[in-house]
Amino acid sequence: MDDPNQAESSKISTSLELEQIEVNLFRSKTLFKPTKARGVFGGQVISQAIVAATNCVDPVFGLHSLHCYFLLSASPAIPIIYFVERLREGRSYTTRSVKAVQNGKVIFQLMCSYHKPEPWQPTYQWPMPEVPPLEECELEEVLFRRRATREDLPANVRDLFLSYALEKENGPISVRRAGLTTENGTQTSMHWMQARTGQASHYGAPYQKCILAYLSGPQLILSCCAISSISAASDVLKLKRNSDGPDALTMSSTLDHSIWYYDDNFCCEDGLLYVVVCPRATSGRAVVHGRLYSQAGNLVAVTCQEGVVRANVRGPTENKAKL
Repeated sequence: MDDPNQAESSKISTSLELEQIEVNLFRSKTLFKPTKARGVFGGQVISQAIVAATNCVDPVFGLHSLHCYFLLSASPAIPIIYFVERLREGRSYTTRSVKAVQNGKVIFQLMCSYHKPEPWQPTYQWPMPEVPPLEECELEEVLFRRRATREDLPANVRDLFLSYALEKENGPISVRRAGLTTENGTQTSMHWMQARTGQASHYGAPYQKCILAYLSGPQLILSCCAISSISAASDVLKLKRNSDGPDALTMSSTLDHSIWYYDDNFCCEDGLLYVVVCPRATSGRAVVHGRLYSQAGNLVAVTCQEGVVRANVRGPTENKAKL
């Protein structure tokens, strides 16, 4: 793994593939660093950690929630080691912890819980918003290429847009903008997310949940500002990437991420609608909530993410008197 800017695989299975080197020990095979990103794509680290944890759980239990922290940026040039701890074995719930290590340092920590399904219990969900069908929405790579044709665009920005377009076109997740609404001061962005698997048959529920974790990263905060046409947090703050001045976005990085799964019968290859809202941003941080719906309208998962979001402004300079 010599290339420090390793390209993203066009198949999701390759991006999630791990090598098991001991009972509770796994090693990454491929890692992806998005254009302009500080390190390995966070969605890939989360999903690989889930793959490792799920391999250490009885299949009668299904993943229902996860909470994780990104501690250090990861290099795509060095494999990540995932160590799974078997914390609890219960009759209805079982718990795992995963530490991701690179160069002897813990770069990521995941806690995840698995549950025996209880489909006989009552059910309720928020309805899916009305949006155009997936096939009628424009792919992000098409959007970036169209933006790159603007005559008033600086050459470096045009090259960046074309780079984003190529990255999205060759990546394992296709993204289509489905809508952007503002109501009572609340801005909601909606995208269709669809996995590219390169196989005819669908994966089972455990692997679908790993894929969902992978695709849940880009539309939330900002590790993905560079590879997405819209970022909820930077949008509400009206920050601009690739610009100068106090309204320029100078730093974005994920701090933590949570997912709650409420369905075992969904398929990321068929497409999921990602509905995202940013309720609060201040002090260089922002929190974003997301909901993922199947095309049938079932609320499959709920997400929450916090990240660093910094504008090109500096705080007051501290005066240090000489003794």
